[in-house]
Amino acid sequence: MGIVTHLIVEEHGTFVGKHSERLQVERLKTGDLLAQAPLLHLETVLIATTGASLSAEAVRACSERGIPIHFLDSRGQPYASLYSAGLTGTVETRRAQLRAAEDTRGVALAKAMAIGKIRNQANLLKYMAKYRKEKDPTLHDEIRRLATEVAEHEEEVIRLSAARVDEVRFQLLSAEGRAAQKYWEAIGRLLLAEMEWPGRQTQGARDPLNSALNYGYGILYTAVERACVLAGLDPYAGFLHVDRPGKPSLVLDLIEEFRQPVVDRTVLGMVNKGMPVTLDAQGRLVPESRRLLAEKVLGRLDGEERYEGKRHKLLSIVQMQARHVATFVRGERDTYEPFVMSW
Repeated sequence: MGIVTHLIVEEHGTFVGKHSERLQVERLKTGDLLAQAPLLHLETVLIATTGASLSAEAVRACSERGIPIHFLDSRGQPYASLYSAGLTGTVETRRAQLRAAEDTRGVALAKAMAIGKIRNQANLLKYMAKYRKEKDPTLHDEIRRLATEVAEHEEEVIRLSAARVDEVRFQLLSAEGRAAQKYWEAIGRLLLAEMEWPGRQTQGARDPLNSALNYGYGILYTAVERACVLAGLDPYAGFLHVDRPGKPSLVLDLIEEFRQPVVDRTVLGMVNKGMPVTLDAQGRLVPESRRLLAEKVLGRLDGEERYEGKRHKLLSIVQMQARHVATFVRGERDTYEPFVMSW
């Protein structure tokens, strides 16, 4: 067994405690050891069940070592994260972030994040189409055409200009939304008929693929939120997405660059390989599917992509992009460039 860097707890009736220099997951009724992870190598703890308890010592050990503990519900919706209290102790970056929403820096960030999403949607379609070129030339050509149509919305975003992001947010979201419609249309054509794809659904999805995507996005959300916090940014003060009480707008902004490279590519790859994604009678992912999805998405975040001339883990790229947002709003960087996956 390899070194555990992401501890996933999805079984009901479990206890997470600290023993020596490691975390251990035990079954409460029997005391059976289910998993253990050395703190030295641990990067995240993911609690994907409401039936788990943690010791205060385990929480303290993670806090002292900068290991976040994330909590997800059965549909992948993050509802809490534990970090060291000291991570939110700096204010310079957050002050600059709030000021940036009132000038052209906010416009530049919102446009870049929308462009990153559009480019990654087009690139993932091209990536998936190339494997159909020999087997199904007609489908290949159709997906390439839709990829081109998705990419055309980038020019629409580039042409937008304003003094404040509030003045162009509607047009930005409209262009992004129309690109997404073509993207999901193409995804639907790539899926096997037996998937019974109802189209993209977020809240309340009850089909396996949408449920898997939503769960994957929840895991990605925790990585992006952590990156924002570590960069000194306020996760709730966004640019592309409008601010509302309780809405982590900046996390929703930055996650747009990473949905396709991290989650869509992973989940669609699982579907193509016939890996099971199973729902229970209530339309929720069963624990085995939640664990499989968590392992695959976290594994993808540990995978490497080319970035700024070198190969880096995607998780590191998420962190570097958050730092680039911070240095851009502080005036230490002239431009902000979105992360774009290769295909």
